[in-house]
Amino acid sequence: MARLSNELQRYFFEEERPSKVTLAEILLLAKERIFGFLLVVLSLPSALPIPAPGYSVPFGILIFLLAVQLIAGAKIPWLPQRMTNHPIKLETVQGFLKAGIPWLRRIEAIARPRLSYICTTLPGRVTLGCAIALMAISMMIPIPGTNTLPAMGIFVTSFGLLEDDGAISLGGLVLCVMGAILTTSILLALIWGGSSLLDIIKTWLGR
Repeated sequence: MARLSNELQRYFFEEERPSKVTLAEILLLAKERIFGFLLVVLSLPSALPIPAPGYSVPFGILIFLLAVQLIAGAKIPWLPQRMTNHPIKLETVQGFLKAGIPWLRRIEAIARPRLSYICTTLPGRVTLGCAIALMAISMMIPIPGTNTLPAMGIFVTSFGLLEDDGAISLGGLVLCVMGAILTTSILLALIWGGSSLLDIIKTWLGR
């Protein structure tokens, strides 16, 4: 099975494409890896340390829908046609991929099927789906600091799902827990005042 990074490199950089592409076209690359593939692709823009304005909310909604279906035990995901057929500028996709493919290749270098039951059994997929759903909700919150770390948690967890690598998915779950703690601290700071965990980290780094 071809590596995801190679598939994306070939499809978006080595083959001629129109000026706009859709998510439905990208799904043709997924084959039997469709759940993990979709979640990786949708979380990538927000997981990168570069601005992704306008993508966190709609992609967060799609990720949440996929997570619910994962929890329900679905084998083939359903997504609204309006979203899957919405055109995206090719240069925008290529910009995200230029930053994201090197990270994909780093993870692919250590990925292999292990602890596969975490990714293939119903209890394991329900656990992963619940974590991904919570992080998707965090991605949809229009407050700085509540998007990137949760998206990174989704990205790593889903990459393990894509490769049947339970060890990587467990690492993603750790990031999801960290994302939940960060988001909760930011919301509490906004509601009751005080410093959020993000403020504390920024102060510590400034020193």
